[in-house]
Amino acid sequence: MHDLPTAEEMREIERSAMESGTVTGLDLMERAGRGAVDAILAAWPGQPRGEAAVLCGPGNNGGDGFVVARLLHARGWRVRVGLWGAADEVGGDARTNLERWRALGEVASLAEVADRPADLVVDALFGTGLSRPIPEAAARAWHALAGQGARSVALDCPSGFDADTGRWRATAGQEGLYRLLPDLCVAFHAPKLGQHLAPCAVRAPVSVDIGLGHAPRTAAHAIAPGADRAGWLADGSAPGGTAHKYDRGHALVLSGGPGRGGAARMAARAALRAGAGLVTLACPPAALPENAARLDAVMLAEMSGAAALERLLSDARLSCLCLGPGLGLGKNTRDLVATALSAGRRTVLDADALTAFEEDPDTLFARLRPDCVLTPHEGEFARLFPDLGQGARTVSKADAARQAAARAGAVVLLKGAATVVATPDGAVGVHAAFHDRAVPQLATAGAGDVLAGIVAGRLAAGGAGIAAAAERAVWLHAEAARRFGPGLIAEDLPDLLPGVLSTP
Repeated sequence: MHDLPTAEEMREIERSAMESGTVTGLDLMERAGRGAVDAILAAWPGQPRGEAAVLCGPGNNGGDGFVVARLLHARGWRVRVGLWGAADEVGGDARTNLERWRALGEVASLAEVADRPADLVVDALFGTGLSRPIPEAAARAWHALAGQGARSVALDCPSGFDADTGRWRATAGQEGLYRLLPDLCVAFHAPKLGQHLAPCAVRAPVSVDIGLGHAPRTAAHAIAPGADRAGWLADGSAPGGTAHKYDRGHALVLSGGPGRGGAARMAARAALRAGAGLVTLACPPAALPENAARLDAVMLAEMSGAAALERLLSDARLSCLCLGPGLGLGKNTRDLVATALSAGRRTVLDADALTAFEEDPDTLFARLRPDCVLTPHEGEFARLFPDLGQGARTVSKADAARQAAARAGAVVLLKGAATVVATPDGAVGVHAAFHDRAVPQLATAGAGDVLAGIVAGRLAAGGAGIAAAAERAVWLHAEAARRFGPGLIAEDLPDLLPGVLSTP
C-alpha cells in the first residue's frame, strides 16, 4: 500500500522535511526534474531527441519545469520554454532554476512557444498549487501543443486537475479546453488522492522518489496488496493445518422469496469461496426448492421473518451476516435488519437492506456498529446520505465516504471505478480501477451482490480488522474480474477467487 496525500498534506510533508534540514527546496526541485526526465525517457524509449516545449508557471511547479528544460537540453533536445506571466513574478527556488535555464536558452511567452508544433510538451504550469480554473491563455497554449499529436507530460498533477477531488476545474463552456489529458503524469513522492479518484492522464501516474523518505502518514491510502501479497491476503484468517470448518467462520446470507434468490445465491457462493468455512442461505419456505436445486456446498435454512431469523441467530457459531441482495423492500426487510443488528455479529448490509431505510436513515444509523459494513453504489449512497450523494457533494468522494462512515458509525464501502472504504474514525482506502487496471466488465448485473458476499466471507473468516477485510474484498473482486476479461457475468466471479488467492 502507499499513501495518497492531498495537496495540503503534500506541502506539509515537504515543509517538514525542509525544516528538519535533511533536504532543501532546490534539492527537491532537482530530484523532481531529474526523475521526470527519467520517466519521460522510460515511457518512450525510442523517442528521438526532437523539439520539446516546456510550459512553466511562476511557482514551484514551474521551477520543476525549468529543471526538466535544462536536463532535456543537456541530452540534446531543442527546448523552448514558455512562461506564464512575467519573469520578475517568479521567486524563491523557482527563480534560481529560471536563471539556470536562462544561461542556456531563452524564455518566451506561452503564446510564442505554442505557435509551432513540438515533439514533446511538458505541463509545468501550476500542478497542485492552483485552486481555481487555469487562465484561458495557459489552457489554450497547452491545448495547441498537446492537441497536435505531441507526446504530453504533466509534472506532479495536470494543471486544472484537482489533486484532492479528482475533478477538473474549468470555466463554464470551456470544459473541452481544460480537460486534454496528458499521455503521462509524473507524480512526485506519491500519487495524490484525486489521481486515485479519477483518471488524470491517459496512462497511470508514475511515482518519482524525491528523497522525502518515510514521510508522516496521510489520511488516505491506496488499496493494493503491495510486495507481500500472500501475507496481505492471508491477514491472519488463513486456516492452520488442524483447523475445523467452524474455525474459518460461518456466514449467514438472507434471501428473498421465490424468483428472487439469484443475488443471494451469488453472494453466498462468493462468501464460501472468499474464506468462510460454512455458508448458510436463509430464505422463505416457498423459496427452498428453488435454492436447493441451485446450491450444494451452501446450506439452506428456513426463514419466514424476523422471528425465524432470531431463532437462527441463537447459534453462536454464526460469525457474520449478509443482508440485502434480492431481499426485497418494505417493513419485513427493515425488521430483518433490526434483528440482525441486535445480534451483535459482523454484518454486511447491501442493496435492499440499505434502500429500505431511505425514508428514515437515522433509524438504521442508530443501530449500526463499527463492525458493520455498508456496501452502497452511488445511487444507494445518495438515498442514505442525500447531502453527500454524487449530484450534491461539494467534497471529494473520499471525504463523502469518510463523513458518511462517521455519521453512520460503520464502515462504508462506496463502490465505483474508484471504490472507497472509509471508517468511522476517518481512515480511507481507495481502490482505483483505471488505465491498465480498469475492469469495465464489472458493469454487469449482480457484480455488487458478489462483492457483498466476498466481504462477508472475509469478515466471517476473522483475522483482519473490519476495514482491512473490506479492502481485501474490493481488491479480490476486481482482480477476479481482470483474470476473466470481456464476457464476464457475475456468476463467474466466485469461481475465479481461488486462482486469485493462490497466485504467488
